[in-house]
Amino acid sequence: MLKSISLVFACLLLINVVSYAQSKKLLTLEDFILSDTFYSQSIDEISPMNDDEYFTNLVNNSSIVKYSFKNGEASDTLFSLAKVDDCPVLSITGYRLSKNEDRILIETNKKKIYRHSYVAENYVWDKYTETLYPVSDYGPQQVATFSPDGERVAFVRDNNIYIKTIRFGTEQQVTFDGEKNQIINGIPDWVYEEEFAYTQAYAWSPDSKMLAYVKFDESEVPEISIPMYKGLSPEMEENSLYPGTLTYKYPKAGEKNSQVTVHVYNIKTRATIKMDTGEDTDIYIPKIVWEPTGNDLGILKLNRRQNELVLLYANPYTGQTRTVITENNSRFIDDNFLRFFTYLDDNEHFVIMSERNGWSHLYLYKNNGFISKQLTKGNFDVTDFYGYDTKKEILYYQAARKSPLEREIYSVSLDGKKEECLTGNTGEDRAIFSSGFSYFISFFSSYITPPLITINSTRNKKVRVLEDNADLKEKLSDYNLPDKDFFSFSTSGGVELNGYMLKPSTFDESGEYPLVIYQYSGPKSQEVMNRWDIDWHWFLAEQGYIVAFIDPRGTDARGEDFRKCTYMQLGKLESDDLVEAARYLGSLSFIDEKNMAIWGWSYGGFMTALCMEKGGETFKAGVAVAPVTNWRFYDSVYTERYMRKPQENPDGYDDNSPISNPEGIKGNLLIVHGTADDNVHAQNTYEFTEALVQADVQFDMHLYTNRDHGIYGGNTRMHLFKKIYHFFESNLK
Repeated sequence: MLKSISLVFACLLLINVVSYAQSKKLLTLEDFILSDTFYSQSIDEISPMNDDEYFTNLVNNSSIVKYSFKNGEASDTLFSLAKVDDCPVLSITGYRLSKNEDRILIETNKKKIYRHSYVAENYVWDKYTETLYPVSDYGPQQVATFSPDGERVAFVRDNNIYIKTIRFGTEQQVTFDGEKNQIINGIPDWVYEEEFAYTQAYAWSPDSKMLAYVKFDESEVPEISIPMYKGLSPEMEENSLYPGTLTYKYPKAGEKNSQVTVHVYNIKTRATIKMDTGEDTDIYIPKIVWEPTGNDLGILKLNRRQNELVLLYANPYTGQTRTVITENNSRFIDDNFLRFFTYLDDNEHFVIMSERNGWSHLYLYKNNGFISKQLTKGNFDVTDFYGYDTKKEILYYQAARKSPLEREIYSVSLDGKKEECLTGNTGEDRAIFSSGFSYFISFFSSYITPPLITINSTRNKKVRVLEDNADLKEKLSDYNLPDKDFFSFSTSGGVELNGYMLKPSTFDESGEYPLVIYQYSGPKSQEVMNRWDIDWHWFLAEQGYIVAFIDPRGTDARGEDFRKCTYMQLGKLESDDLVEAARYLGSLSFIDEKNMAIWGWSYGGFMTALCMEKGGETFKAGVAVAPVTNWRFYDSVYTERYMRKPQENPDGYDDNSPISNPEGIKGNLLIVHGTADDNVHAQNTYEFTEALVQADVQFDMHLYTNRDHGIYGGNTRMHLFKKIYHFFESNLK
């Protein structure tokens, strides 16, 4: 009798569980691609003010509001479009305060050029006269910035530098030789922008009397021409009958780069002096920065192989230079050296990030180039540097100290005796500090916690919650959501790899599910982290798939050797790891090893093709979006950093190129590319598919007209992800 009652109770419980599950909403592809259903709220365009007590924020693209760090409350509106009669600005896309905060540079009508660069119309707002006036009447500008004294604005237009004197309304032209695809002044060329991730190649002197800039002579850099068609979103009517072309300079691996020179323009005398950067012209100048006294211009010079970086000090009046420090690496200098090179407010020191002991750590130097000390120590990577409190002699930084899957915020005293973790959460935390380091805004998330934004004092006290995404949490409770499980496993070579799985909300341990592996796998990338990350893979999991994410060797936050072991052989170790990962996952009881797929975008597309070749029958299907198929086709800076020139390392380029071994592919392959991809050119796909044809390997291919590396615009994204989803449905079920 008792067994019968238990059975009845179990059946009723099962019916209730099923009924509850059925009452939940189902995830749709449209939720992730066409709508902002699961979009998390954040706070952008935050700028700390000089007094250490307030910060500003752009609100609704129409107002710049001043907030208190102490209580998080709005205290004043510094600028509002509504307060300007007949305002020529309809929407604010960005802003900058002058150093003394009396003026604001208002940016509007932003139009993209490449990944980071754009042109825009800029206006100056004067808080005392309450007037708004354009920076220039002669066309949109790039990288407009105030001089330190706030009296001038420098900008670039048509590859030349200009200076606007606010008081007199005059516009002064600094350079005259700028020409498209020939000479660029004050902004970088395509490859610098893409691989050194900066758009402004000029710097004001601290006293506002001089402007230093980098000139790029790209006249001998080979051109790439991409056909452009009429299309629909956007529509290019000029190409309606005959295709147009997008032509620009793109230095591929081993080809000629721009020749770069550094110059200093004197505002008063209007004289320009060229700085001496040495006899070798096949170099990179990825950063210039004035030494705080203004007596010298700091020039960071990187050799072509990118394994030696020199800090030069240049006399701005004579152009003479001297070497201050030299950083060497047996493989390559990590770009974090450039990103975090910082002069401290004490005007006596600068900080660098180096991997010289096998981990990324911060080091303190005197401005004359003598090393003072190593600031952070241990078997962990520092991942960001926030600055230095000169009064308390404390530095603030982010690190993957507890786990490579997490990030925390730390402080350390200059003498190294006091170190403290400022965040007690388990997940990913990043910060924006107040100017005097009394407060910081924390941006935290974990795999179960949507972005949580709080104001905190550096005395370890939470001041106020600015955004907790409560609405998103409530919305998510209405849906069936996949479970997220982290795992690790060891390869046959004894390398431990990290991953996580998304499982359907109806997951049954006794069932058997098709597997889709997603990966990016590029150098210093990281997909597997304890952070909030909701995308279309959640929908895919709810359709009955196990979706796994894997970080192979070469990825981040596990020390220099793990990060750089792929040097000279991109693709080899990563694909070995991913094939082993697939076979490991296929051995699990709930995964159908006969129905496994892999997909990825860009570097991940490269890995998809390579893994399908090396894995053979392991992968029944794969999707390669915008894949690199031979590193000879990719740009010089990125490729040579990890592979050296093709002339020095031909086997490294060819042995792990998908073009070299197409016959290894046994599964069903879908290749996708945008025809106007300015980053990974469609040439990669065309050459790869030709190799597939000649090897008699069947495949599917889809091209997106006029689309760049991101493949978006109009209905494009929806069409793309429908295609990928239906491809998996057709081949794995």
